[in-house]
Amino acid sequence: MSEIIAYKIDEEIVDTQTIGEISDASEIVFDNSHDSLEVIRHSTAHLMAQAIKNLYPDAKFFVGPTIEDGFYYDFKTSEKISDTDLKKIDKEMRNLLKRKYPITKYEISRDEVLEKFKDDELKLAVISRIDSETFTIYKQGDFEDLCRGPHVPKINLLKFFKLTRVAGAYLGGDEKNEMLTRIYGTAFADKASLTEHLKMIEEAKKRDHRKLGKDLKLFTFDDEVGAGLPIWLPAGSRLRSKLEAKLFKAHRVRGYEPVRGPEILKSDAWKVSGHYENYGENMYFTTIDDIEYGIKPMNCLGHIKVYQDDIRSYRDLPLKFFEYGVVHRHEKSGVIHGLFRVREFTQDDAHIFCTPDQIAENVIEVLSFVDDIMKTFGFDYELMVSTKPEKAIGEDEIWDIATEGLKKALDKNNLSYTIDEGGGAFYGPKIDIKITDALKRKWQCGTIQVDFNLPERFDLSYIAPNNEKTQPVMIHRAILGSFERFIGILIEHCAGEFPFFIAPTQVIIVPVSTTHSEYCQKLKKELIINDVDCEIYDKNESLNKRIRMAEKQRVPMILVIGDEEIEKNTVALRDRRERKQYNLEFSEFLKLTKEKINEANF
Repeated sequence: MSEIIAYKIDEEIVDTQTIGEISDASEIVFDNSHDSLEVIRHSTAHLMAQAIKNLYPDAKFFVGPTIEDGFYYDFKTSEKISDTDLKKIDKEMRNLLKRKYPITKYEISRDEVLEKFKDDELKLAVISRIDSETFTIYKQGDFEDLCRGPHVPKINLLKFFKLTRVAGAYLGGDEKNEMLTRIYGTAFADKASLTEHLKMIEEAKKRDHRKLGKDLKLFTFDDEVGAGLPIWLPAGSRLRSKLEAKLFKAHRVRGYEPVRGPEILKSDAWKVSGHYENYGENMYFTTIDDIEYGIKPMNCLGHIKVYQDDIRSYRDLPLKFFEYGVVHRHEKSGVIHGLFRVREFTQDDAHIFCTPDQIAENVIEVLSFVDDIMKTFGFDYELMVSTKPEKAIGEDEIWDIATEGLKKALDKNNLSYTIDEGGGAFYGPKIDIKITDALKRKWQCGTIQVDFNLPERFDLSYIAPNNEKTQPVMIHRAILGSFERFIGILIEHCAGEFPFFIAPTQVIIVPVSTTHSEYCQKLKKELIINDVDCEIYDKNESLNKRIRMAEKQRVPMILVIGDEEIEKNTVALRDRRERKQYNLEFSEFLKLTKEKINEANF
C-alpha cells in the first residue's frame, strides 16, 4: 500500500507534520494524483534548493512553488548558473537522498523570523508579502527554509525527478527589480510517469511553434520592429486568411453582422468604461491635439458605439456584431513568448446585445459554435466559470445575477464546468474555454462574458414592449481568443501538418524535368482558380531532392508530373495526410480538393 504523505481537510492539503489528531480528513497517498503531485513537487523544489545551497554556499532563495507540470525555485548566487550545471545539481540531490533526512516543521513569530533572516534580502522580501504573526520553517538535515508547506515526511521518497532548464526571472515578477536565477524541474511518484512526461517534453520541443513557424516561413519577429509584434510572411498570411474566411462565413450564417471600430479612442471613453482605472497599466496612450487617446486593448467600446448609432427595439434583439479587431496590450518583456504572448494581436471578437431572458439561449448558441470549431480541429475542451475579481466595477448584486445566468445556462444543458473564484473580467463574470492539444496540454483560448456594467455606464437602452427604455445585457465573446495564439497552439497541436482547408500551401507540384514545367504552370493556375494554394518546385535539383524538399514543407499533397501524366491528363498524387500514393485524373483531383476544403464544418 502506498505511503500516506498528507491529508485533505475542506479542500486544503495538510502534511503529516501538521495534521495532529486526524478528524474528517481524507488521506493523500504517494501516487500521481493531482494532490499528491502538489506535495511531491513542492518537496522536490526544496530538495533542489538544499543541493544548490551545498554547491553554492552564498545562495539566497526567494520562492519555489509548484506549477502545472512541475516546479521552480528562484534564487541568486555569485556564480553564473546555466543548463550545463543542472547535471551537477541533480547529482547532489541524489546524494542527499541517500541520507534519508526526515522533513520536520516548526513555528516562529514575526520578530523571530525577521531576526533569523535579517541578512537575507530575498527572504525579507517574502516575509513582507505575508500578513501573519507566525511563520513556519521546514527543515531537512542542516537545510531549512521559510515555507507554508505542505511537504512529504522524508526526502528519500523523492526519487523520480528531472531538472529541465535554467531561466531568468525578475524578483516578484516586477521588471523594475533585480533578475534572479530560476531553475525549472518536474517530479512524479514513479519512473514510468516521469519517462512518459520527458518524452512529451521532447515531442513538444519538436513541435515548438517558433521553430516550425521559422521552418515553414509562417511568421517572424524583428528587433527593429519591437518585441511581441509578429510579422506575418506570405505562407502565414495565407493560413490566417483562410481561417478568417471560414470564420467569417460561419458568423454570417449564425446571424452576426460585421462591424469595425477605430484602433484609438479618446481616454474619456476609456474612463467611462472603467478600463482607464482598472486596466490602464496594460494600455498604450498617446496625445493628439493636446487630447489623450488610448490604443484599444479590447473591441467592446467600438461595438457599443455601433449599438448607440440607432434606436433599438426589443424586436431587434439579440443584435450580434463581430470584428477581427486588432488590439494592443502592454505585456512585460519577460512574459512575451512567440505567438502565445504578444503585444499586438487580432481577436475573433463579437458582442451580443440582448434582453436578460435571452442570456441563456445566446450563451448556449455560442457554446454550440465553440463545439463545432473545436471538433473540426480535433481539440477536446473544458469549461470554467470565472467569478468576480478583487479589482472590479459594479455592484455585487449585478455580479451575482450575471454569474447565476452563466451557471443556469450550463446546468440547463447538462454541461459540466469548474469554478475559478476571482478569475472574471473586471466588468463581468465569464466562461473560459480551455482546449487540450495532442500532447495533453491545456490552453486558455475563448471566453464568454456576461456584462451588465458597460451597458449601464454607457446608458445603452432598447424600447421594451411597454414602450419604456430598458437596459440591454452585453455578452462579450471570442472563440479562438486571438488568431495569433490559436495559430500557435494549432501549429504545435498538428506539428505543422495543417488540415487541408487552411494549409498555407495545399499542393506542391513537382515536374519530373524542365520540359514539364509549362504544363505544371497550367495546373497551378487551374488550382488557384479553384481556391487551392499551390507552388511549383522546378529548381535545378534532382527529382528526389525536390520531392524531399516538398515533404519537409508538410504540405498535404504533392503532385509529380511527367510525360505519362501530361499524355493522360492525370496526376501522380502523394497524399501526406493519408500516407498514400496513387494516380487519378486531374478532374477527379480537383473534385477531391473541393471535398477537402469543405471539411471545415463550422
